[in-house]
Parts: sequence; C-alpha cells; structure tokens
Amino acid sequence: MVREQISVFDMFKIGIGPSSSHTLGPWRAAQQFVALLAAQDALPLVVEIKVLLYGSLAKTGKGHGTDIAILLGLSGDDPVTFEVDKINSKIDSIIKGHKLQLGGDKEISFHFEDDMLFLFTESLPFHPNAVTFQAFLSNGKAVSATYYSIGGGFVVQEGANTSHKAEVDLPFPIDTAGDLLHWCIKTGLKISEVVAENELAWRSEAETRAGTLDIFRVMQECMYRGCHTTGNLPGGLNVARRAYKLNKRLVGHHAYSNYAEWVAAIRETGHGFKNILDWVSCFALAVNEENASFGRVVTAPTNGAAGVIPAVLQYFICFCDGFDESRIIQFLFTASEIGSIFKKGATISAAMGGCQAEIGVSSAMAAAALTEVLGGSQRQVLMAAEIAMEHHLGLTCDPIAGLVQVPCIERNTMGAIKAITATQLALQSNPDKAKVSLDAVVRTMWQTALDMNSKYKETSDGGLAINIPISLPEC
Repeated sequence: MVREQISVFDMFKIGIGPSSSHTLGPWRAAQQFVALLAAQDALPLVVEIKVLLYGSLAKTGKGHGTDIAILLGLSGDDPVTFEVDKINSKIDSIIKGHKLQLGGDKEISFHFEDDMLFLFTESLPFHPNAVTFQAFLSNGKAVSATYYSIGGGFVVQEGANTSHKAEVDLPFPIDTAGDLLHWCIKTGLKISEVVAENELAWRSEAETRAGTLDIFRVMQECMYRGCHTTGNLPGGLNVARRAYKLNKRLVGHHAYSNYAEWVAAIRETGHGFKNILDWVSCFALAVNEENASFGRVVTAPTNGAAGVIPAVLQYFICFCDGFDESRIIQFLFTASEIGSIFKKGATISAAMGGCQAEIGVSSAMAAAALTEVLGGSQRQVLMAAEIAMEHHLGLTCDPIAGLVQVPCIERNTMGAIKAITATQLALQSNPDKAKVSLDAVVRTMWQTALDMNSKYKETSDGGLAINIPISLPEC
C-alpha cells in the first residue's frame, strides 16, 4: 500500500486569505489548468474560458473570494508572491475590461457574468469543492479539466495522480498516531525529531530550517499587521476589526517599532491570567482579521483556522520565554505531524467535516506542539492533541453570508485557549492511564463528519448562517 506522504510544507502553506479550500485551492487549480494548456501546446490557441463552480465552491464562493482567486490564477499570478494591495485593481480591470491575460501573456475575451458560472444546485461526487475549467480553442477543439479543492490548499485533478510531489523513502513512514508513537519509542526521538528526519528525504536540513523560519516570518508579520490595522472587514457584514483596539489597550504606554520590540512590550504587561487570556485572543483575532481581508497568511492547517497555531506559538514566545529559533521550529514540526495524521485518517476540509476539521484540527496541532516545547513526553503530546480535538467534535461550519468572519474569527480564539488548556491537562496527567487515544479521536471525528448533515459543512445552508438576518449590499 502506498502511504500518503505529507511534508511540513504541505501542512503549512503561504498564501492569501480568506480560505484555503475556497481561495488558495481554486487559485492553485487555475494555475494547474494553465500549466495543462501549456503542456498541450494549447495556450496560444485559447479564445474562450469558462469556469464552472460546484457544491460548496458555488454556494459560498463569492464570500470566500473563489472567483477572485481563480481569475488571479488564470492570469498567471501566484498567491505566495502576489501583492495583496493590488488585488482589487487587478480584478476590477478584468471584470470591467472584459479581458483576461491567460497565463500572463495570452489575452482573451472574458465576461464575468457569462464565463464564471456558480452552479448552486449541482455537486460532483468526489468532493463538495469542485471546479471545472473549459478552454475553447481557435481550431474548434476544447480542453477541459476538473479539480477538487480538498482542504488546506490541497488540490486533486480528476483522473490524475492525487499528488504532484515525488514519492520518497521516508525513514519513519507514518499514517496514524500509533505509528508515530512506535517510532518515537523505538528510536527515543521526540516527535519533532522524527519529523526532522523525514524531511531530510525531501531536502537538506538547511533548506527545511530556512523554509520553516519563513513560515514563522509570515505568521508573525500577519499577526503584527493585524494588531496594527483598523477599520471594517470587507464583504458587507461591516464587522469591525478588534485586534487593533485590544492590542492598544493591553500594551498601554509601551513604545515599539517592530515585532521584537512588540514582544518585549507584551512581556512587560504582566503574566496575570486575564492579561494572558486577552493577549491570546488578540493574537488569534489579528491573524484571522487579516485573513478575512485578503491578507497574506499561512494555512495552519487551513486559512479559516489560521489564527490558532500562531496565537499559541506567540503565547509560548511571549509568556513561556520561547523566543528561540530552534524551539519555534520544534513547535511547527510537531504541529505539522499531528495535522498530517488528521488529514490521513479523517479530513481538514470543512466542506467534508464541518469546522471540527479546521478549528478542531488546528487546536489539536497547537496543543501537541506546545506540550512538546514545554517538555512533555511523546505520550503527553499525543494526549494533548486528543484532548483538544475531543472538545471540538461535531463543531459545524456555518459562516454567515459565506464570509470567513462570523463565527469563524472568534472560533480561532476559542481553539487557541482550548489548546493551551489541553496542554496544561496533559502535562499534569499520566498518559498511560488515558481512556481515549488520539487515533480513536481521529476515527470518531471522521465518523462524525460522515454523519453530519451537509448543510453544516461550509454551505451556509444551516446554523448561524440562516438564523442571523443579513442584508448584504448588491455587488
């Protein structure tokens, strides 16, 4: 049996908000379709493109920026490098000018209302997040491909190999928490050390270290930016940013001009319970307010749950004296392995499993990571992940107006606090006497996902989305 091989850089991807499954995934799908056209020497022959959005991508696509992401992807832009402050002008130019620079240099006619089709009542069987691209050529032929955005920015093309990453010989192949614990016991390695050994199968230690620190850089920049930006979030709900005011109140008279000085100022505000609780909420709010504003974020493991891991990591840095590159890498390595176990055994897609698959998984990842860097044993690390997920089981995905704002942003604060609590419980417990294993929780989460009504899976057809009367302005 071929095992799914997941790297740290599969779980943590740099991109643009607001959604990994509805923004980053479709963006990558559009890029892949352009590459497909180029590989078939069809790119110069394209005269028309049609985009068909199915299922959850249709129902909440506009609120999640799916249409925007696809247009940018078709235009040859990349989510890692594209300047976020140029999104609006680029999209306005395409829609109002009725022209699209396919792949960046092949100009074709594009009429948004006719060529971007939201098929609200149609779904494809493999996954709720489906998009089909149709390219019509000057020679009378056509090229078509369907892609599924399966969560966390992962994309699968229908009928193709599910992975674009070359298979490697991992020294420690892992599918389950039981596999992970087996290798830890056999070798005496910490979870983060097992991850480090596996990453060597893909690249050098120096490359992995540099890439992981780049992930951390984007996380800290996103959080810092979110704590220093005012105004309302886009989309029509007029949700006010709260991280700015909370940060300003908490930091008081302290002066700072960069991230390191900000950390020092945060530490000086004190270690009282209420103060730390407010800061953790502030950290999470900041990231997800940036995410909701089409800011640059890191999937952790998704965009909708992008604030939990940075918030808990920032808690460790500010209040546990964790401002050390090696310990930050250790934190992110451990978190990534727990996330990969959930992806292999269940899902990280809210369209498949509800919000338990996003906030629940991110909380489990953060709890495990914090437990390891605070000195917990391998069993305590797995116990912390289990505790965190156990108390997110059944959490539904019901974004109001299809926007990743209410209740999504606040849920990141809850996920972060639960992660810290799970860590404290695990560190004070004997994991040998635990009644529930992490693998049991993963199985339970997947069973819950299968039983969950589809209206609670990122469709905005149930829950808060239909009980809060919202009147959005016309586009």
